[in-house]
Amino acid sequence: MRLGLRIDVDTFRGTQRGLPVLRRILADRGVRASFFLTAGPDNMGRHLWRMLRPSFAAKMMRSKAANIYGWDILLRGTLWPGPVIHRHFAAGFRGLANDGHEIGMHAWDHHRWQVWGHRMQLEDLCDEVRRGHDAIAEAIGHPPTCTAAPGWRCTQDMLAAREGLNYRYASDCRGHGVFQPTHGPPQICVNLPTWDEAVGSNGVDDDNFNTYLRSCMKLDGFDVLTIHAESEGGVKASMFEAFLDNWLAEGGEVTTLGALVDDASPLAHASLAKGMVSGRSGWVAVRSEEKAA
Repeated sequence: MRLGLRIDVDTFRGTQRGLPVLRRILADRGVRASFFLTAGPDNMGRHLWRMLRPSFAAKMMRSKAANIYGWDILLRGTLWPGPVIHRHFAAGFRGLANDGHEIGMHAWDHHRWQVWGHRMQLEDLCDEVRRGHDAIAEAIGHPPTCTAAPGWRCTQDMLAAREGLNYRYASDCRGHGVFQPTHGPPQICVNLPTWDEAVGSNGVDDDNFNTYLRSCMKLDGFDVLTIHAESEGGVKASMFEAFLDNWLAEGGEVTTLGALVDDASPLAHASLAKGMVSGRSGWVAVRSEEKAA
């Protein structure tokens, strides 16, 4: 009964407000997790243009995004460039590392990667990756050891853009298990739904989300859960605390994703492909059981 805990930090507000809350929650329970940090400009408000897409608009309405994330997140970077996160919160980044958490590179510009990354030239992708990597390294005093693509948007060019950075693993796709792709480090799949993917569908709400999440767990070695500093470090913090407490009381273990890689040898070979995940707008990278060449 092992749970790999991945925490994505996407925005200025999530870094400012969500990180301290999550640090306290985890410290109170003696838990270590894998944090994936966004270092550059917070332009997440530009996602509002995606409201023209019916599936994205439906997700925003279903999850009551304005109530959860706040208008400062939803409008950040729309009328002027967003603030550069690492310039304001380098001390917070260092605090995570000092707490013993695993520090990974999520993005330089989260919005740009998620929306435009798959259309960018390799040179531009390399610049995006390097800027995020170097900013986090400067803040914490050593390079980040792992990486995870924003929104599980990852292509072969995106994998190639990280070459030479010596990441122990990546968590770029949905699916189950740990596998070795043709290029890049081992991949750790995220198999459990996020809060925003599940809520508002099939009768799932805040009152029963933890029960629903528990029912999705495979319990056949390990599961991987992604939470976000903007939600579980914000208005959904008490819900997350209740989930952790119940899981630990059952004898479950919470660990970093890196610990799961250490225990997964030998690794199966598989590849990344484009796929869909219920409750999420647009394509994501998924594990493909077709054997890698």
